Amino acid sequence: MASLKDMRVRIASTKATQKITKAMQMVAASKLRRAQSAAEAARPYAEKMDAVISNIASAAAGSPGAPALLAGTGKDQVHLFLVCTGERGLSGAFNSSIVRLARERALALMNQGKEVKFFCVGRKGFEQLRRNFERQIVENVELRSVRQLGFVNAEDIAKKVIARFDAGEFDVCTLFYSRFKSVISQIPTAQQIIPLVVEAPAANAGPATSYEYEPEEDEILSGLLPRNLAVQIFRALLENNASFYGAQMSAMDNATRNAGDMIRKQTLIYNRTRQAMITKELIEIISGAEAL
Repeated sequence: MASLKDMRVRIASTKATQKITKAMQMVAASKLRRAQSAAEAARPYAEKMDAVISNIASAAAGSPGAPALLAGTGKDQVHLFLVCTGERGLSGAFNSSIVRLARERALALMNQGKEVKFFCVGRKGFEQLRRNFERQIVENVELRSVRQLGFVNAEDIAKKVIARFDAGEFDVCTLFYSRFKSVISQIPTAQQIIPLVVEAPAANAGPATSYEYEPEEDEILSGLLPRNLAVQIFRALLENNASFYGAQMSAMDNATRNAGDMIRKQTLIYNRTRQAMITKELIEIISGAEAL
């Protein structure tokens, strides 16, 4: 049985941990507001960009001069997974849920005889994927030193992905990230970004509007598609950032509550043990006095 001294040390240690988790919860809450605002502000632009390009691409999809980022290579044998996760842990299942989705997709494709490569953005995803797919990881980008995410970070990643596509290293690229819904809900998401998926117009959307472009659609798309790729990656990074702080805030809140429960239980055990020792000493004193 633990001594009273050991119990006091354990209670003090748990209280110190509770202070740390409470502080981390408050820091995550303060950073979440800014990250959530940035993610929500990026959504309309990314969605409108996607809609504009889809409109142009629907007219150019069958053209022999359509850009490769739209038309693809004509094959889907080699897949590149662009897996975006966090740089830090202590955020519940945030990182592991993204990696799990990528791992399941990868295993499904590999069972079909296809080849899968990984481009990791974020240290935690790289560490988890390295356990099973170390030889298939072609690149890893860490953003730990970046204090505030900017479009330039996404643009650098997009350039590296496009360079690999132009070199013929893969046929299809899928982006994995966590879409922020609320503090307690983050949705692991997979989005194909190469070749671009052009959504068909809705059945009730009415007749499609016809546009005339200057220059031609193919030339416009050659400039817009790489930028759209960077925009979608930037949106994913911002969504991930908000999701991370939401998940961390929730995880640290649970840890603080659990620490409080442990402190109450440990204090109760300490008081009972101390009371039992005092009672035992009193009985021994009384028994000794009666013997005299």
